[in-house]
Amino acid sequence: MQESERQSAINARPRVLLIASGGGHWTQLLRLRPAWVRCDVAYATTDAGYRPDVIRADDIDPPRFYVIPPANMHHKLRLAWQFLAVVRLIVRERPDAVVTTGASAGYFALRLGRILGSRTVWVDSIANAAELSLAGRRIGPYADLWLTQWPELAGEPGAGDRPVFRGAVI
Repeated sequence: MQESERQSAINARPRVLLIASGGGHWTQLLRLRPAWVRCDVAYATTDAGYRPDVIRADDIDPPRFYVIPPANMHHKLRLAWQFLAVVRLIVRERPDAVVTTGASAGYFALRLGRILGSRTVWVDSIANAAELSLAGRRIGPYADLWLTQWPELAGEPGAGDRPVFRGAVI
């Protein structure tokens, strides 16, 4: 590796894909924004109306923004369409890390990102106070970092079968 390539690699900002369904999942993801201020960020969600949340007129280098089709477990064909859109997104972005607050789009992105070598973070929704979300229960063991916003739902750090509590987003 030549010196210029080495310096370029050192100065490169980590590529982070932030993905969430609309509503509360999206709101919670945005609350985490300070964590990736020095990263090369791409956002993905199910609602094009959220673009102004992440792209401001004064941005010199605005984050990339993608819209993926909405889906849920009751509409299998929509899930398949969403899965294909997430595959395309992951291949295009090649993120170093995938961060999601859920639901199905985040599940797909985390699984695919992990297969391609991305670090992965799942933050279970604050709405799930009594039990972990369905997607969280299914994806949690595959995440590099699995977080809950309720101490009652947390397990021992490093156990892998339960999320870790580090505080609430909201």
